Amino acid sequence: MPTAREIMTPNVTCIGEKESLAEAAHKMADLGVGSLPICGDDNRLKGMITDRDIVLQAVAKDRNPADITAGELGGGKPVTIGADDDAVEILRTMAQHKVRRLPVIDGHQLVGIVAVADVARALPDRPVGDLIDAISE
Repeated sequence: MPTAREIMTPNVTCIGEKESLAEAAHKMADLGVGSLPICGDDNRLKGMITDRDIVLQAVAKDRNPADITAGELGGGKPVTIGADDDAVEILRTMAQHKVRRLPVIDGHQLVGIVAVADVARALPDRPVGDLIDAISE
């Protein structure tokens, strides 16, 4: 069974917790991604932010994304997976928390992101189909 380290996307770009949502949106556009991990000055993971978060929590509420920090919007304890956790644990965690992406942690360091697509490429169809059903409920 593959581990998170084996199927993750490494070298993930963070948005700083003090950077604005506008800066986060620009980074997402430049990178072609829909989410970014939020990292503190100590390089530790502080949360995750998605393009949907920016739209629903800022734009749709007529708030200026340049005036809101990523840390303000993406607070709380992020759901993560350990680098050496296997694909079964990845699927279980994604389904339990209804998320499509998980930051991969080795000790206290962010080392990558594992997405549903990464798991889909690494496993037979049935477990991935079950995950999609669980997330979509």
